[in-house]
Amino acid sequence: MSLAFGIHAVEAALKQSVVSELWLDERQKPNARLNKLMDLAKHSQVKIVRRPREALDKLAQGERHQGVLVYLVQQAAAGEQEDLMSLLDGLDHPPFLLVLDGVTDPHNLGACLRSANAVGVDAVIVPKDNAVGMTPVVRKVACGAAEDTPFYQVINLARTLRDLQQAGVWLIGAAAESDDDIYQFDLTGPLALVLGAEGKGMRRLTKEHCDLLMKIPMAGTVESLNVSVATGVCLFEALRQRHRANGS
Repeated sequence: MSLAFGIHAVEAALKQSVVSELWLDERQKPNARLNKLMDLAKHSQVKIVRRPREALDKLAQGERHQGVLVYLVQQAAAGEQEDLMSLLDGLDHPPFLLVLDGVTDPHNLGACLRSANAVGVDAVIVPKDNAVGMTPVVRKVACGAAEDTPFYQVINLARTLRDLQQAGVWLIGAAAESDDDIYQFDLTGPLALVLGAEGKGMRRLTKEHCDLLMKIPMAGTVESLNVSVATGVCLFEALRQRHRANGS
């Protein structure tokens, strides 16, 4: 049985009715946010339990839980490659995807999911091996986006990238060595933005599968950005272009 903690992640889980118990810090005083969570729990007939803060600390493994934690009776399983292709077939607009190659830090993945949700990404795709999956920390950092953004863990990322290309999706990867910056690219059509792991970037094979490579122009002495920051820059530039193309 999995966990979620933090105000936003718990609220999202309660709204999806996938919670068996809501744990509250017994010393926490009533407030508007806490009352909202309790109302959601009561509406869904979720058991509300008050526990010592130390008990929540132990389950959250040192992460900041804001005095609230839930047990998930079920959770949206990470989809497989076949599910991803079915999702693409059902879209009524050009696909807008995010591919993360080898992101191992749950805080970074959570932040990427939050940005992806904010711009309306249709799916986030990660490899199963050598990458973090959907953990309680990811859910907490994502602030509810983890429950609302389709998330796919694929066994063979290279094969998935080939299948996306065959489906007409352009793969544009972020790589510091590119000669072309992001503002020179058309990001309005069927698109998968591909970003690599913290520090190392994309693996060689992933990079070779990209149709084009772009860089984020840097004006200072810093040579690279954290993957979650770089993801946000790329996603919001794509959103800006797509809104402009749609006249919105």
